[in-house]
Parts: sequence; C-alpha cells; structure tokens
Amino acid sequence: MDCSKSARAAGPWVCGAREATRWCLPVMVAALVVAAGDVSFAQDAAVADAPAAAATAPQSPSIDEMVPKLWMAADTVWVLICSMLVFFMNLGFGCVESGFARAKNCVNILSKNFIVFAATAIAFWLFGWDVMFGSGDGAFYGNSGSFMVGGADNSPAMGDQYKGVYSAISWANVPLWTKFFFQLVFAGTAATIVSGAVAERIKYHTFILFSFLMALVIYPVTGHWIWGFGYLAKEWNFWDFAGSTVVHSVGGWAALTGAIILGPRIGKYGSDGRPRAIPGHNMTAAFIGCLVLWFGWFGFNPGSTMSVAADGGALASQVAVNTNTAAAAATLTATIAAWLLLGKPDIGMTLNGCLAGLVAITAPAAFTNVTCSAIIGSIAGVLVVFAVLAFDRARVDDPVGATSVHLVNGIFGTLCVGLFTTTDLSTTVLTGPFGSAAAGGPYAGLFFGGGTKQLVAQIVGILLVAAYVIPVSAICWLILKAVVGLRVSPQEEIEGLDIGEHGNEAYHGFVLTRAE
Repeated sequence: MDCSKSARAAGPWVCGAREATRWCLPVMVAALVVAAGDVSFAQDAAVADAPAAAATAPQSPSIDEMVPKLWMAADTVWVLICSMLVFFMNLGFGCVESGFARAKNCVNILSKNFIVFAATAIAFWLFGWDVMFGSGDGAFYGNSGSFMVGGADNSPAMGDQYKGVYSAISWANVPLWTKFFFQLVFAGTAATIVSGAVAERIKYHTFILFSFLMALVIYPVTGHWIWGFGYLAKEWNFWDFAGSTVVHSVGGWAALTGAIILGPRIGKYGSDGRPRAIPGHNMTAAFIGCLVLWFGWFGFNPGSTMSVAADGGALASQVAVNTNTAAAAATLTATIAAWLLLGKPDIGMTLNGCLAGLVAITAPAAFTNVTCSAIIGSIAGVLVVFAVLAFDRARVDDPVGATSVHLVNGIFGTLCVGLFTTTDLSTTVLTGPFGSAAAGGPYAGLFFGGGTKQLVAQIVGILLVAAYVIPVSAICWLILKAVVGLRVSPQEEIEGLDIGEHGNEAYHGFVLTRAE
C-alpha cells in the first residue's frame, strides 16, 4: 500500500479509503451493468403490458366536457366569495350600531348583532327559502311542497333545462346550496337592520324571537313577490336588482313599526317635546363599521349577478363601480348638508350618508350608468340628513338612523329603477352550457325615453310591500309584547342593558364620566 506523505499527514483513514476505492470500483461497475440489464428488462415488460394498462386507465375529460365544469366553477366561486362578503357585513352593522349607542349598552348591541344571524339562518333554512323561492309564478307565497330546502332540483341546469320546484331562481347556473347560501346572507341583513332602530331599550330574547319570525313570515313572503317571480314580478314587472326593497325597505318598515311600538328612550325628549341628542360612545367603532359595510357591499351588489363566466365579469364590474360612485357621492353631499344645517360636519351624518348612497344604488345598480349613479348617491346623501331630523321631530326614536338609511333610501333607490334605467331590458335572455332562461328586466326609465311604465310598477311595488310588512310586523311586535314583554324596565334602561340583560360590561374596570 503506497500512500503519499500528504495523505499520511491527513490521517490513516485517507489511505484506507484510497485502497478501498481501488477494489470497489470494479465491483460497482459490475453492479451497474447488472442493474442496467434489470431496467432494460423492466422497460421491455412495461412496453409489453402498455395496451392492457391503457385500457384500464381513466380517460382525461375532453375540452368540450371541461368547459361546462369550469363555467360552473367560476360562477360558484364568485357567488360564494360574494356571499362571504355579505356575511362579513354583520361585523359592520355591529360596529356601527354599538358605536352610535351608549357604552352601557355596548354588550347588548354586539350580542344582538351576533345572534340575529344565527336565528335567521335556522329560520330561513327551515321554511324561509321554500316560502321565498318555491313554485308559484304570480302567487302570494312560494309553495315547494317541502321544507329545509328539500324540494326537487337539478341545478345547475337553468331555464329550459331546469326541472324542480325552485324555477324562480333557475336563471343562475350554480348548485342549489350556493343559491341558498347567497340568499341566506341577504335574509340575515334584513333582520339586522331592525336591531339599530330598537336599540337601547328592547328585551334581548324578544328581539331574537322577532328575528326568527321575520325570516319566516315577513321577509320570504315579500321576497317571493319580487325575486321568487310572485305577484309583483309577474304582473307588474317590478324590479329590484340587489334589494333596495326586498332587503332594506322590508327591514326598514319592520324597524319603524318596532321603534314606534317601543316608544322613545328615556331622556330622548324634553318636557317641551323637543328631541335631545344622545351621542354615541365610540365613533372609531362606527367608522370601522361603515367602512366594513362599504367593503361588504361589493359582495352585496356585484354578487347579485350570480355569474361572471357568461360575460367575463363585465356586468359585475359595472355594478361595482356604480356602487362605489353612489357611496362616494352620498358621503360628500351628506357631509355638506349636515354642515349647512347643523353648523358642523357631523361624522354620524357622514357615515350614514355613505350607507344611504349604498342602499339607494342597490336596486338600479345593474340597470344604470356611472353618471346616474353619482346623481342617485348625491340625492341619497341629502335625503338621509333630512330624514334623520324629520324622524326625530316625529318622535320616532331611532338611535342609529336605520329607518332614514334603509327605509327612506330603500324607497328612493327602488324609484330610481323607474327613473334611471338606461335601456329596455325586458326581453333579456341568459344562455349558457346549462340551458337558456328568459331573465327579463326593467323597461327603460323615465329619463331615458321609457315613459312612466316602469316607474308606476315601482310605485305599486313599494306600496304593496309597505301594506304587507307594516301590519304583519306590527302584529308580531304586539304578540311578543303580550306574551314575553317588549321593553326592559325603566331602571334597567337607565343602568344599561349590559348589566341587566347580560351581567357583563363592554369596558369593565373603566370609569366613564363626562366633564361638562
């Protein structure tokens, strides 16, 4: 064994390694030759067996087979994401309402805004969906012959290829549970609107019960008239793209009846009958809430297209820009109007102005253009300021301005369909890989050469919805008042509902005082 000097200096293991390499190399080469032979034989065997394997392997779908699946997948993901944005609006409502209310009622308001969606979700699943979208063209309510979304359905088939009991929503080529989830979050929004108008004096369990009733006998019935192709849709061609009436006015009418039956908060009106300001305790929360709602509205309105595949998202994009433009314009005009009337740019009016613009554009969002959206928003911002002051003077105590935002501007937005629809959409037909559906649409508006035909239909719809929601919600409130009670005791109201109703405090350990 001949090791170099340098190798020895490195250590005896170096020399051993060189010696092992001398003998191992021939062995390794031989092993590689044998292995190569084995691989060759294995490849030959694999080639021999290839026809049999090809006969049993699953075939990849063709392009023609993949197009419908990808089409449905794009629309399904779009609708689900928008549904989640609308669900996220519950955070916005909770923050806005709690911020506009007093600190002693913060826990109560947050809890109401959390549990209202749970109550609505169960009620809408049990019966609400079937009442709203069950068969019954031109009918008073849907009759699927089932409950718990259990009727026959072959979604995503649409229009002429659809077979089932939910034909009113068969224009959307997404699975049944996708349709249900999207409509569910809208039902939850309508019930949440009521919470703000009855804040700071209603019993917690009474509000939960009313939310449940609203999702059973109020919201789905009027919803069927409009979105379920019931009486208003079939007989009058009434249109409400994303819910100025279906969601906001319905919630606003129920909120108004609740606020009137409950009566004003203690201390809201002086001995002379004049309204007194009761400032909210946290404008930071109100600001965050309003911004969350603005963000969530990009699911509320654009998501109501329930499709992006057919036109590549063109309509959804238009609706998003219309929505944003109206909100921005209303924010500015509400701020200016409050500044002129109150002497200061009141942040509460600014925030409610934004929400008013969003509510107003909700009905015509898919039927008008950006310029008209700016006009609609500008008017809505002024309307909400005057409405807040008018309700105050009428002794309707609405702590957050829910009736001014959702009811007044829900009505205005519904009228805007008859005023600002830019073209006749009544013959619209939707086509796709799952069938064709005659979707229809509003006639051209008054300002675009369509005359008063659509405007009259919108007015009729507003009046009929009010004629149903006001007495039915009033009956629900009065039954609850007689059976379980409606309002907390005066002592509990003065001390705050957080302690009386929940035994809890939002700001435990803090001493909240006001230095005059």
